[in-house]
Amino acid sequence: MENNYTVAEAIAIKGNKIIAVGSNQEIKKNQGKNSKVIDAKGKTVIPGLFDSHAHVIRAGRFYNSELRWDGVKSLERALQLLKEQAQRTPKDQWVRVVGGWSPFQFKEQRDPTLEEINAATGDVPTFVLYLYGKAYLNKAGIKALKLDENTENPIGGLIEKDKEGKPTGMLFAEPNAFILYSTLGKLPELSKEEKINSTLQYMTELNRLGITSVMDAGGGFQNYPDDYSITDELNDQGKITLRLPHYLFAQKKGQELNDYTKWVGMVDVGIHPKATAIPRDYYVAGAGENIVSDAGDFENFIFPRPELPDSMETQLLPVIRLLVNNRWPFRLHATYDQTIGRMLDVIEAVNEENPLNDLVWFIDHAETVSEANLKRIKALGGGIAIQNRMSFQGENFIRRYGKKAANEAPPIHKILQMGIPLGLGTDATRVSSYNPWIALHWLVSGKTVGDTEVLSPDHRLSRAQALQLLTKGGYELIKQGNEKGLLKKGYYADLAILDEDYFSIDESKIKELKANLTIVDGKIVYADEQFPGLTTKKLEVIPAWSPVKHYGGYQYQ
Repeated sequence: MENNYTVAEAIAIKGNKIIAVGSNQEIKKNQGKNSKVIDAKGKTVIPGLFDSHAHVIRAGRFYNSELRWDGVKSLERALQLLKEQAQRTPKDQWVRVVGGWSPFQFKEQRDPTLEEINAATGDVPTFVLYLYGKAYLNKAGIKALKLDENTENPIGGLIEKDKEGKPTGMLFAEPNAFILYSTLGKLPELSKEEKINSTLQYMTELNRLGITSVMDAGGGFQNYPDDYSITDELNDQGKITLRLPHYLFAQKKGQELNDYTKWVGMVDVGIHPKATAIPRDYYVAGAGENIVSDAGDFENFIFPRPELPDSMETQLLPVIRLLVNNRWPFRLHATYDQTIGRMLDVIEAVNEENPLNDLVWFIDHAETVSEANLKRIKALGGGIAIQNRMSFQGENFIRRYGKKAANEAPPIHKILQMGIPLGLGTDATRVSSYNPWIALHWLVSGKTVGDTEVLSPDHRLSRAQALQLLTKGGYELIKQGNEKGLLKKGYYADLAILDEDYFSIDESKIKELKANLTIVDGKIVYADEQFPGLTTKKLEVIPAWSPVKHYGGYQYQ
């Protein structure tokens, strides 16, 4: 995956580093009597995938409790899964579908109705999240949350009510997702033992898809340090199977400066030099993705672009100043060009006081970023992390902003031509699936999961270009591109053996690719039945009612 996209026959690894790449004959010279030889059986081997924006720490805590509709091909099947899960879910728990799907992926090409959800789930409380736009509560869920005609709408959200003033079960983000975050936060959690198991299961699922690294972007209702305790413990035990740099996301509106002042004083950012093995890449990487609440422009394309308050700059400036003064990297959630422009005003002002120089910082999402603001990002030494949210929201985007705007959302070719560091990710698990191959499918085919064209042919990437963004691209964002993300001598040994050849299969099949074997830091972390002598032991899923135990994660039917 170097710029000339050379292809080799074999690779040699010693410890956690690649020591040679070349022909079979050349690589055999490195073989000793104790060497382990893996015959890849002619399959395609790629650098491990690096999702530069996802929410692994939060998702891991809940994975075993969630029914995934990711990849489900029909609404009929989705509702059947819902019905079956309701029958096994205990009284003190909920059935929950938390993102990763679009109605356009179903052959019926429509949303479920409340009537269908109620019929499938009966008296078992149920919550179904559609992106960060809306959620469905069944009648039992309404009752469990004690919602009635006297329940007021939270700020920025709508509890839909019928002609008698009673909640229907529909919750809408108007214009932000707090109502969805906060409702999820009221649902019962798993036990500590179950959360540990859940996180291990989720990391294995990511390894199964060829993912070796994720930048965790923080998230709503992910409080530091309490909600990091599960991955902290697994890290101490050497059980994390991903490189997992993570960002701290301030949670309380108006208290963000206090939070970051506290964290700057108690946390060292960056890789700890004395750490070893995979845990060396489990560390606090900086601040974000939301740095202050007033700057959050949620990407709910069902409704118009939210107008951010006049106080945004006043709130953001002292936090950016604090971060720059303390050399803390940061990332900023910004969907719309209008938000990006106002953020850049603040960053430029701080840069005048104290130059950013080579400090790592970047904009997340940037679907409608303009060329003028790209030039400003370039001048300030920033980068951009894009995600395939258009795979799931492209149809809604077209309805609101038109086909022409969708063709360049985001303007990938302009970013690349300007030499701005660019990484690719998913924003999993709530507004997109965690399956990284859907992101590659979007960039290569230009299509949503519903087969709607969003990127016109001249705005798409070649398969090699797209894959480079999901391997080395993320590392270039954080200035580690000289040691990770390529199959190259001296680089860390992260790689995946794919079940099909990414470069030759029909583009419609890209989103169904997975790994037969995955190596992280020179160690096998996943191997399926294609490599029987190397197959990794499966951990039993708990609790027994977990949807993951019965269906797995990503669905293929």
